[in-house]
Amino acid sequence: MRQESSVTSISWIPSEAMTGPMRVPMDLHIGHYDQAPPDQLEPGDLEKLRDADRYRFANRLAAWIEVSEGRIIDAGYSGGGLIGSTTAKIGMSVTIPGVAFPVIQEPPVIDGDTAHFRQTAGGRTGAPLPHRIEHPPYVRMTAPTAWTSLSLTMSVGADSEFELVGASPFPRHWLYNHAGSLAAKSGLIDFSDWTHSDDSNHTPWHDFDRSVLTSDVESQVERNLSGSLMSSHPTLINLDEGSKLIKQGQPGMTIYLILDGMLTVDIDGDDVAELGPGAVVGELAVLQGGTATATVTAITPVRVAGIPADAVDRSDLEQIATVHRHEEA
Repeated sequence: MRQESSVTSISWIPSEAMTGPMRVPMDLHIGHYDQAPPDQLEPGDLEKLRDADRYRFANRLAAWIEVSEGRIIDAGYSGGGLIGSTTAKIGMSVTIPGVAFPVIQEPPVIDGDTAHFRQTAGGRTGAPLPHRIEHPPYVRMTAPTAWTSLSLTMSVGADSEFELVGASPFPRHWLYNHAGSLAAKSGLIDFSDWTHSDDSNHTPWHDFDRSVLTSDVESQVERNLSGSLMSSHPTLINLDEGSKLIKQGQPGMTIYLILDGMLTVDIDGDDVAELGPGAVVGELAVLQGGTATATVTAITPVRVAGIPADAVDRSDLEQIATVHRHEEA
């Protein structure tokens, strides 16, 4: 009997993800940020999204196992990678294709009724950028390398488990389960590190990978609300690791949308949740008279958008609060 499963990552550039002088082409609309991928992938969507210039690359780890008498007797891969392109507008539109690197697939590891798979896919993005190297001429004009490394564990007669075990520090990476549902996100983008890395030594194609923080997917109401919040010209705030965004017991009438980074939530000194990109925080203080009910602390460098509470519909805040109470419980 054959059993199949998969995990897919889509890597894309969200709004406000780039920093420093390199964001100027985006601000001038020479380059473009990417529209967020869908929450649900259907068969054929990866190719359609690629052709529409909606992402930089995708990594689909698809695998199978052959089962006999409750044990795995064979296993293999059936997925791969897809590389996108970069469209620039300088008087006219110019599409620069990315360069795909060979997909790295480690041999399946079979252990009785369990099989483990690991796959890395990615390549060079379409547009070249200047970045620092450690030897003369000390600056190289190439497109940086982006990738994800995915793991998948399949067990006989059980749901598979997956993980984003490594990734480039840029762009954003979203993970989808076998059913095509959005399941997790990378928690932190580091554009500066990405553009200044020495690609010859710091990629999986040279036996180097980077660990990556992941966050849970925010609620549907938070995702629906994020677009309107960003269109209201919010105040952008950068926090260093360890900085407090919200302090329990302090006045608070601002809603925060997390754009990048990870934060922890604690009540009376007890950690109750971690929040990542896309999550909204601060709603309980607004709903409960303007006093913060928890302390929210950055555990990585963080960027958030601050929005006055009166710019957000109260019913939306109540829905978010209901979701957060359930998660904390």
